[in-house]
Amino acid sequence: MSIARVLVDVSLPHLDRLFDYSIPQKYEEQVKPGVRVRVRFSGRLVDGYVIELADKAAPGVKPAPLSTIVSSEQVLSPEQYELARAVAVHYGGVLADVIRLAVVPRHATTEKAAQRQWPAPKTNGIPSGGLLEMPAGAEFLQRLREGNRLRAHWLASPVFRLENDWITGFIQAIATTIETGRGVIVVVPDAKDVERFRQRLAKIVGTGAIAQLHSNLGKSARYRNYLAVSRGQAKIVIGTRACVYAPMHDLGLICLWDDGDDLLREQRAPYPHARDVAALRANLESCALLFASHARTAEMQAWLNRGWLIGIERDPGDTRRISPAVRAAVDSDIALERDPAARLARIPLRAVETIRLGLTSGPVLVQVARAGYLPTLICDNCRQMVRCFKCNGPVGMKVSPNAGRQLVCSWCATVILGWKCPNCHSTRLRAPAAGSARTAEELGRAFPGHRIISSSGNRIIESVDENPAVVVATPGAEPVAEFGYSAAVLLDGDRMLSRPDLRAGEETLRRWLNAVSLVRQAADGGTVCVVGENSDRAVQSLVQLDPAKFAVREFRDRVEAGFPPAKKMVRIQGSNEAVSDFAKHLPVSGETVMLGPVPLPQEKLSDEQLSSLLISAPLTAAGELVKNVKATAAARSAKKQPAVRVEVDPEDL
Repeated sequence: MSIARVLVDVSLPHLDRLFDYSIPQKYEEQVKPGVRVRVRFSGRLVDGYVIELADKAAPGVKPAPLSTIVSSEQVLSPEQYELARAVAVHYGGVLADVIRLAVVPRHATTEKAAQRQWPAPKTNGIPSGGLLEMPAGAEFLQRLREGNRLRAHWLASPVFRLENDWITGFIQAIATTIETGRGVIVVVPDAKDVERFRQRLAKIVGTGAIAQLHSNLGKSARYRNYLAVSRGQAKIVIGTRACVYAPMHDLGLICLWDDGDDLLREQRAPYPHARDVAALRANLESCALLFASHARTAEMQAWLNRGWLIGIERDPGDTRRISPAVRAAVDSDIALERDPAARLARIPLRAVETIRLGLTSGPVLVQVARAGYLPTLICDNCRQMVRCFKCNGPVGMKVSPNAGRQLVCSWCATVILGWKCPNCHSTRLRAPAAGSARTAEELGRAFPGHRIISSSGNRIIESVDENPAVVVATPGAEPVAEFGYSAAVLLDGDRMLSRPDLRAGEETLRRWLNAVSLVRQAADGGTVCVVGENSDRAVQSLVQLDPAKFAVREFRDRVEAGFPPAKKMVRIQGSNEAVSDFAKHLPVSGETVMLGPVPLPQEKLSDEQLSSLLISAPLTAAGELVKNVKATAAARSAKKQPAVRVEVDPEDL
């Protein structure tokens, strides 16, 4: 009797294993590793994947027959399965959850249709600039050409230069890999980056040779591209975070841009980060790995310190020579004498002058911390927060085309009419910080006669022309100017840096440097003004354009404080009772430290109080900690106890 070992699509931790099913004779020719099947499991039909075939079932097992072969297409490769197993182990998750992230949902019509011919990628020469401008970058490309499996982090200079940026460096690495006959996976944060990259790469390898994988594609197009990779037709695939799992044949290189972007962290269990998945895959498949970013995360610094990555970067002095001129709004006593209110003003005099001068030669970027008209409001007189009379939730200002400006509760959506402060009876409101829409309105009054363009939230502008305009955008939503911005002003620095978040400084510097990279070189008149405390480490690193020094100090602080990536951290969240019970039954070693449980702030109406538990351990005990967390979750699952949320190395500590 032939046996199929099936991974059943069930998310329960105590059922995280393969199950034996007998193969009916009518399916024997179709059943192969990687095909989709349906099986009877706990009295119901569920989906699954055949992982391996065997001659007999495990001892003591009486296998039920496979119910249906969904498709004979082998959509899950052995390499994907091994990668998913490694990710599940690393994050203490359920294998079926990881497979769900890795394999694109089936589109039957597309699968049955004739697949178009994918031309082999051509290499119309390797562009100049990029990695070739640095000795370490040129050496990386040469060793890639020789078939070496190097791993590197490239600290790309934050400067706008047509056809010579991080995309140029990635194209050089891709073209070099393609020449050796191996495949390439490129991972970027969002679909906007995918399209921008695809357009540039197509000039070198040909338009039809590039597959794309991201959620903005329709179901049919996404599955068609997935099949092209799975069937070995496409040798280059570009996509967002899940693209890192793509079933590329003979993988030679993984490129990942801007690992600090939170879009690269999966929002579904077990919450893997594409950076870590790429690293695991590079080890498993012995392929080259190239990370690149304008800033450097503590995780990258940790890998550099261990020698697991090599660094590719310019000397900070060289970077400053080719980049925009960057200054803080208040960087001296003289600047403070000129503008005594500069430390308190949201848009100080130097920022206004930067905008005015920039508008004489092109568009000016103004980066703000948040979208919208106003965030939560306070009383202008006594500074008490405005709260909803129904649910006590925070109240903000929203603008709609029909109703205009309205006070709306952020929790229950109640519209507040005739507000009066219950503390001092004032009717005047104030916003601790303005959103992008309010900022655009204020700048429109300050610079009459100039176009004001807003890009944020659901209304993102992809590009702007060379004509003068004030472009107000939130981080990540900045349009690309055709010939670069003439200037940029980075607002709300103190607000971003003061967030109660482990990564506040790192994330703020990353956002700033990404904005700086859109501005022309100083030689072409490019200037940047940052509004923030001049003595802050992130502000100084920006002014000096030296993110490497910031990363070294940031990682050192993490080591001293005992935070990731210097230590392994696991966060457990759930109801008070569930988290307390989890902590009670979790096996811990002498080196493991538990913090909590502590109650979570109730940000919305709920009858149930939630708690959070942090567990940390040295990296030498990381595997044991995650294994014990998984075992405890499985034991609770078997008893049908309430589930908890498990996150390994959470981003938002």
